[in-house]
Amino acid sequence: MTNQEIQHIITSWSDKLEFSEEESEFLNVTVPKEELYTICKQLKADTNLKFDYLFCLTGIDWGEELGVIYHLESTTFRHNIVVKVKTADRENPMVDTVSDIWYTAEFHEMEVFDFFGIKFNNHPNLKRLFLPEDWEGYPLRKDYVDEINMVIK
Repeated sequence: MTNQEIQHIITSWSDKLEFSEEESEFLNVTVPKEELYTICKQLKADTNLKFDYLFCLTGIDWGEELGVIYHLESTTFRHNIVVKVKTADRENPMVDTVSDIWYTAEFHEMEVFDFFGIKFNNHPNLKRLFLPEDWEGYPLRKDYVDEINMVIK
């Protein structure tokens, strides 16, 4: 299935989807955070798409907004898609978990929470994964200040 065919299918699900024209072999779509869970569930369940494998989930700091990027693949049809979600709320960033859709998301979402501070609604066990519980801040955010290394220099 081509990227245009995939786009044609998912365009009918919401009029708020934004498709990017960036150079990529994968179709890139930005989904409103209020629709993320529903769209992801449809991407997996739709019999023409069957995006059954989440092979990458990462956080990103775009400066004004924080976000999460999901790379999905259909192991049946061998097509891929990149789903992006953004939030302008840097003080209390939240998006819905997709860990009950793709179980691989559970640990990836904990990593994003740990390093970016993005909380995942309805996550079964959201906690710091790499950093100690008393760590202050989120080291992969662009506005993070590393006080310790500043003193050493």
